[in-house]
Amino acid sequence: MGLFDFFSKEKKETLDKGLEKSKTSIFDKISKAIVGKSTVDEEVLDELEEILISSDVGVETTIKIIKRIEVRVARDKFTNTAELDVILREEIAELLQENNSQDVQNSFETENLPKPYVLMVVGVNGVGKTTTIGKLAHNFQKNGKKVVLGAADTFRAAAVDQLKLWGERVGVEVIDHGMNTDPSSVAYDAIKVGVEKGADVIIIDTAGRLHTKVNLMNELGKIKRVMQKILPEAPHEVMLVLDGSTGQNAVIQAREFTKVTEVNSLTITKLDGTAKGGVVIGISDEFKIPVKYIGVGEKMEDLQVFNKMAFVDSLFKK
Repeated sequence: MGLFDFFSKEKKETLDKGLEKSKTSIFDKISKAIVGKSTVDEEVLDELEEILISSDVGVETTIKIIKRIEVRVARDKFTNTAELDVILREEIAELLQENNSQDVQNSFETENLPKPYVLMVVGVNGVGKTTTIGKLAHNFQKNGKKVVLGAADTFRAAAVDQLKLWGERVGVEVIDHGMNTDPSSVAYDAIKVGVEKGADVIIIDTAGRLHTKVNLMNELGKIKRVMQKILPEAPHEVMLVLDGSTGQNAVIQAREFTKVTEVNSLTITKLDGTAKGGVVIGISDEFKIPVKYIGVGEKMEDLQVFNKMAFVDSLFKK
């Protein structure tokens, strides 16, 4: 079985295209750094360190990568600069493989999950949270799953309407109480309807703000407690959506949210419109929380199941 056999050729091409800006930015900088140099020396490694940090890989993760390359260069002695992209790709892939977060081969299947599977989605406004929920609903439904959505982001103007539009577009039921209503009561009703109608997946949208940690923690805690009156184990998954185009701001948001709620999966959006794709590497390495999906385009199918090896290949392969 080949490395990307579960990836269709079309999906890999979409991934390549979605990461084109990040890839071009990184390789342009590397090309300038190695001009006139034949071997990977200390100066080249210093330049590479700056390139990775400026590509939003993150300081700690960058240091780990550079140390790995230093060990390899020392072992292989005269490493040619022409091999730098291959070495970089291999060492980053190996670093990510060593992390304790596992790739999910097809996370739009639910056969081995509880039914209904309750997914609560968190994240600040503007990261693409509601759009991600719409795309998730589409992909689950395409896999033959019955989906119910809960519009529990009741404080943001048009958030409820936006989710209802996605529901109509995708053809799934949306439970809502309108604006400025109690989010937990929406979540309760969504669970109730989902159980009654035999849903495979129930996705709950929540308020997209980090106004104060205490208020957010209290609100999310209440939503969980109310859902558990019907399904004691709900939610089965808390997914944090981050905007990849914000670079290190996405990392800061991840730190804040993981302090106030038990996040166990990540989705990183808007990677097609930015040169900051390296942030996925830093986030995956730092938090050891599975990056489950990445957004690499506008189409429904452009929300892809994340695979470390395919991602690194697309980002660092010439």
